[in-house]
Amino acid sequence: MRIQSLLLVGAIAVGAAGIWGYQAYAARHPSTDDAYVSADVVRVAARVAGRVISVAVTNQQHVTRGEPLFTIDPVTFRFDLEQAQARLATARREVAEAESNAVSAAAEVHHREVLLANTRLKAERTRDLIKKGYVSREGVDDAEAQYQSAAADLQVAQALADAARRQLGKPGDSNDRVLTAQAAVDKAQWALDNTRATASCTGQVAMLSLQPGSVVHADTDLFVVVCATHFWVDANYKETQLARIHPGQTADITVDMYPGHYFHGTVQSVSASAGSAFSLLPPQNANGNWVKVAQRVPVRVRIEDNDQAYPLRVGTSATVDIDTTTAANKKLATTRTH
Repeated sequence: MRIQSLLLVGAIAVGAAGIWGYQAYAARHPSTDDAYVSADVVRVAARVAGRVISVAVTNQQHVTRGEPLFTIDPVTFRFDLEQAQARLATARREVAEAESNAVSAAAEVHHREVLLANTRLKAERTRDLIKKGYVSREGVDDAEAQYQSAAADLQVAQALADAARRQLGKPGDSNDRVLTAQAAVDKAQWALDNTRATASCTGQVAMLSLQPGSVVHADTDLFVVVCATHFWVDANYKETQLARIHPGQTADITVDMYPGHYFHGTVQSVSASAGSAFSLLPPQNANGNWVKVAQRVPVRVRIEDNDQAYPLRVGTSATVDIDTTTAANKKLATTRTH
């Protein structure tokens, strides 16, 4: 009987030790199966509106960055570019003509200044000669009239030169008309370039229903490309598990698709709010029917060893086990203690 009692006590002690060990391990390695694989998803849309003439990919096809996806009929866009280029050439000719007019007007001002100087000297000599009786009063009046006429012609020339300079504005390609025409060329070239859509990342095409002949509108989603460059897991931990979780800690990740295969990850961030805080219908706890429920807080864990032999799928289920005893956590704990 005594031996049985000892065995029972021993079994209880072993069980208690096992429970304590499990709890201690769980506290240092918080785990959750409320986790899902995520990746960057690019929603592909046309930059310009038009009719699709070719689709270079199929649904679920793997694409690389820069690979063609579809092409919009470029004919009208080429016409727009040629028209804009013609307007640019016209603007440059007009500016060149305006520059010539400004130069000619400036030369005319200089010419009138020379004539005015000559008529002034002539008028001065005539006034000296009339004192000596060498010229008549009529000659003096004619010289004065020529001087006044030359001064008036100079004013007209200066006004015309000012008008020519204002009409010209800045010279060459700095001119407003040329800049406006060049902007139209750049815009037309941009539109033509964007009739050919390419993949912005390496990944897999999804939700594709686009066909040649379809009319697409600018900035309207057509399909998506799931980028395969990096994946992460959004693990929804209970708020009671968050005390020891910090960015930089390592994690083991298993995906339900590949039981027994482990991915290694690193904690990137812990959300600033519970998942329910920004839901469509957030909980209203300020009422008489409030029941306390442990909330879930998203923790983002980056997958470090994405293996092409085990391709990941966005939205699939995963289990995450974070090691809170890693060096990153110890360093953080030491910093907080000091």
